[in-house]
Amino acid sequence: MTRSIKLWPLLLLALLSGAATAADNAANDTDVPALGPNLEDYDYPWPVSRFAMDSPNGSVSMAYMDIAPTDEIVDPPVAVLLHGKNFCGAYWQDTARALSENGYRVIVPDQVGFCKSDKPAAYSYTFHHLAANTQALLASLDIDNATIIGHSMGGMLSMRYALMYPDTVEQLILVDPIGLEDWKAKGVPYRGMNAWYAREMKKDYAGIKAYQLKSYYDGEWNQHYAEWAKMLAGMYVGSDEDKATVAWAQAATYDMVYTQPVFYEFEQLDVPTTLMIGTRDKTALGTDLVSDELAAELGNYPKLAEEAVARMPNAELVTFEGIGHLPPIEAPERFKSALFKSLDTPSSESDD
Repeated sequence: MTRSIKLWPLLLLALLSGAATAADNAANDTDVPALGPNLEDYDYPWPVSRFAMDSPNGSVSMAYMDIAPTDEIVDPPVAVLLHGKNFCGAYWQDTARALSENGYRVIVPDQVGFCKSDKPAAYSYTFHHLAANTQALLASLDIDNATIIGHSMGGMLSMRYALMYPDTVEQLILVDPIGLEDWKAKGVPYRGMNAWYAREMKKDYAGIKAYQLKSYYDGEWNQHYAEWAKMLAGMYVGSDEDKATVAWAQAATYDMVYTQPVFYEFEQLDVPTTLMIGTRDKTALGTDLVSDELAAELGNYPKLAEEAVARMPNAELVTFEGIGHLPPIEAPERFKSALFKSLDTPSSESDD
């Protein structure tokens, strides 16, 4: 009896310690510093360069990383990594490093309107324009041909790029691209710029995490996922003016994603294409605007991917069982193994 009584302080201390640790973890998970509307206070893993482009309202700057292969190679192959809607070039760092270590020169741009690039309010936010910007960047770097690797919205942009500049594309790799269905045709109503902007002005880390948890990661979360959600949220922390700058660009590009489908042009994608899909991905635009029944039908990536590959003249499908919207983040070794197999390049890293 005496021994049991003496254990109580230790048990109480353990319980209090566990509660404190849980509270600390919760606090850390919601602690988001202001990073600036152009991520001025966030360091990318490689030096960031600037490409200036003329526009009717003045010069617009596009940020990018140009990563050389780790071994000196004359005229190395080039891989261009295009980011998703809710991500920035930095989240490609593991993939970019692996490509560099395997002899690739890697170009990682932030599209105009995103991340470290300028976010002009008066701008033509279209996939055609962003593709033209990307081509202009590559031309300025004397790059005539490249493998284009796009994730999510970057996959949608990659398809538009390949449709516009097929002779410059060695290979197209689409990682859980959005745009495999036409949301408007399936019944998602038009939201409009004002509504998108009002929605974006309310965005914070909690909302970003809730959306990504449900749509991207199928209910699973860890601190590595939180890192990239906080990078996005950090652009919304700060002055009202800075937040408005980010919110308007994000609203304009949401409108772009809804109104400019590539879905009807799959048959014209003649370049060698690999479609990589996480089988638990549920990403779809406008699920909050439709009935639960319709929302459940949207974003069926395994089905959409099979239908898309059947329509593409020169495409293959790779699936990642048990993975959601971000194979490079959720299962990096599995992803890199599949990537280098698709590129027909032996990886220097062992597969897990």
